[in-house]
Amino acid sequence: MDFENAPKDGDITLEQDGLKLFVDAMSSMYLQGVTVDYVVGLQGAGFKFNNPNAKSTCGCGSSFQA
Repeated sequence: MDFENAPKDGDITLEQDGLKLFVDAMSSMYLQGVTVDYVVGLQGAGFKFNNPNAKSTCGCGSSFQA
């Protein structure tokens, strides 16, 4: 994941509440049904991904198996 100012050729653009998200075509097939939230908690702030297609995840929450 990276911060971008504009989409690249072939990117899908999603927008909600003024926030734009650019997704490349290859990644889009892995993101079907995924929700993204920005959370603030005791351990800091960051993006939280909820992937209902993941069959298992690691303890860090950064990787999964589909």
